[in-house]
Amino acid sequence: MSRRRLQEIGLIVVGVVTPIGILAVNAAAFVMRHLTEFRVGLAVAALVSSMLLNGLAAYAAIRYSQRNAPLLYAEYKRVALVAAFLFVAVPSAIGAYLTYLGLVDPNQLPNRWGVLGSLLALALPFALTYVDRRYLRRREIEAEREKEIEQRPARARPRPRTR
Repeated sequence: MSRRRLQEIGLIVVGVVTPIGILAVNAAAFVMRHLTEFRVGLAVAALVSSMLLNGLAAYAAIRYSQRNAPLLYAEYKRVALVAAFLFVAVPSAIGAYLTYLGLVDPNQLPNRWGVLGSLLALALPFALTYVDRRYLRRREIEAEREKEIEQRPARARPRPRTR
């Protein structure tokens, strides 16, 4: 890119970021001024958000158990579903309650515990989903390939290499 083009892009970025920053500061000031009215709404939003994210993690755990231990899962299906429900509901309720308590006094914001709780609430489901997609699916794909090779007729199988 030419130097002139880069300067134009820089001016556009500064021109867009500044009004967005001003809007964000004004919105934050409005929320801080009316924090008591926003407490319930933010706590409900934290509850819904946590339930959705933990629900994804619970779904991944149930899928994993269905794939890797189908007989055990079939026998203890209700227990697994209750455990998944508790995994979703209990941390979500605790997070929403802590969010509500953390927004009592606007002079104590940013609240260290609220920030740490939010980061943990984000980290748990994303970590479980990452592990599921990165490592567990790799095993599933390898198992499917092995089944395909075993199901081929003997003459269609690749011959082992001799050295």
